[in-house]
Amino acid sequence: MTPARETLHALILDGQGGARSLSFEELERWQPEDGILWLHLDYTLDSTRQWLEQDSGLPELAIDALLAENTRPRAAILDEHLLLALRGVNTNPGADPEDMVSIRLCVGARLVVSTRKRRLMSVAKLLALFEQGEGPRSSAELVIRLSELLVERMGVTVEELEEQLSDLELDLLTQPGSEMRQAVRSLRRQTVTLRRYFAPQRDAFNQMLSERLSWFTTEMKLELREISDQLLRHIEDLDIIRERAAMAQEELASQQGEQLNQRMYVLSIISAVFLPLGFLTGLLGINVGGIPGADNDYAFLIFLLLLGLLVGGLLILFRRWRWL
Repeated sequence: MTPARETLHALILDGQGGARSLSFEELERWQPEDGILWLHLDYTLDSTRQWLEQDSGLPELAIDALLAENTRPRAAILDEHLLLALRGVNTNPGADPEDMVSIRLCVGARLVVSTRKRRLMSVAKLLALFEQGEGPRSSAELVIRLSELLVERMGVTVEELEEQLSDLELDLLTQPGSEMRQAVRSLRRQTVTLRRYFAPQRDAFNQMLSERLSWFTTEMKLELREISDQLLRHIEDLDIIRERAAMAQEELASQQGEQLNQRMYVLSIISAVFLPLGFLTGLLGINVGGIPGADNDYAFLIFLLLLGLLVGGLLILFRRWRWL
């Protein structure tokens, strides 16, 4: 076995919760009886592709799964290997949570090969657990712990979305506006996108539960079932958040319609007041003989007074009709 030199990390599990990094020379001499080996690779590198295709000894279908550019969460059994494609929330700095990060795994009893393109925080957390001596003790437990960390970070993201929505709902009555509408739309978009990846991941967990592998014990399946149920709760929470966001969006649309109606009402009142004024001024502005008061020095002031009285009368009338 001659692994790629660009291995992100190569760990041999000690079976007690710890792990030791292997040098390239030690990797070349590794044998299954030496311990459980975890190789983590970047599938975008040519050296990784070359090693997987020529030197890994893995089945062709497993190699294709490890090198796949685009893949949905899934699980499949190939001989005694478990093929996994999982996704985690993107918590890298400056990234959107819904831009999910994928990891592909080919898991056997003594060898785990995983590939990724972008850094996954759950893998970093798993490495930290090894350093503390609290990491997985077997390949099956490695799958369980990684799945648990992925779902845990999903839960954190769902809680953050729920807090954002709660803040938006509190501001809904006091600060409605275009920014609020944009925030609600963005929240709904994130919720829909996350759910689109969460649901297939749960299907992958359920598929693992239904398969039989000699190295995947019943106790591990019980833990995996609990993780699957936890992911289901996150999916249900996303559905609730999406419904609440839809209600908030409807409330914003209702407020916008009410504001528009109020403005149209004010314009209608103004039009009703100035319509007779415009009629009278237009009538007296025609350039023909016989206009009343043309020879009276006080005619203009009298006309203004009459217009003022007319406006006052209209306002009193509108108030009596409860239009104002």
